[in-house]
Amino acid sequence: MNVPTIPNLSRLSKAHKYSAAGVAAGSAVVLAVTGLSGTAGTASAAQQTPVLAVHGLAPAADTTSGAQQADWTSGEAGQLKSISAQADAARKHAGQDAVNAKKKAAQDAARKTAQADAAKRAEAQQAANRSQPRKAATVETVALTTRGGSAQQIARQMMSSSQFQCFSHIVSHESGWNYRAVNAGSGAYGLVQALPGSKMASAGADWQTNPATQIRWGLSYMDGRYGSPCAAWSFWQAHSWY
Repeated sequence: MNVPTIPNLSRLSKAHKYSAAGVAAGSAVVLAVTGLSGTAGTASAAQQTPVLAVHGLAPAADTTSGAQQADWTSGEAGQLKSISAQADAARKHAGQDAVNAKKKAAQDAARKTAQADAAKRAEAQQAANRSQPRKAATVETVALTTRGGSAQQIARQMMSSSQFQCFSHIVSHESGWNYRAVNAGSGAYGLVQALPGSKMASAGADWQTNPATQIRWGLSYMDGRYGSPCAAWSFWQAHSWY
């Protein structure tokens, strides 16, 4: 039997050579010439492969291989696992931050409470020292005179008349204008009952015996702590100490 000449497949376009449709069409032509038949006029994959191999062709795969699909599935699973792990780590980190913030807030509150309690105790102790009975002070029946005059005269020369009135009220309650007055309970000393009395050394070494030195220190104390003798007197009236 004479075998018909097989058409030159090189004349087929690239689209026919390498596409699934082109391969099927080319195979159908070859099979038709050689007398082979395929289902519904189209060569089967088993028939196509030997014929195409003779001419250096291979059927184009239109689907990915099982190995490639497995690789892609594995990669996607790995990405999802990584994202899930990152989300878990973020949640744990946020939870730890919340715990740390709560702990710090509790510590700050405890520290502020302790500081407030300490301040209250110190103020109460100071008030207790200041509020010792004034009768405990030793009152000497001596003339309170110096080379500059009486203690009150000296005080008048150091401040305005209005401030002197306030200063005088405080001194009258604290020592009765006795520059040697000593509070037996607290140890406060002098006209303004400095506690301890040695504080008045900043105004002069003769603080124990010189009313002028005591007045100078007392005036400085009232101005520095309260702003003026009258402001100190207002505080004294409210607390019975200054």
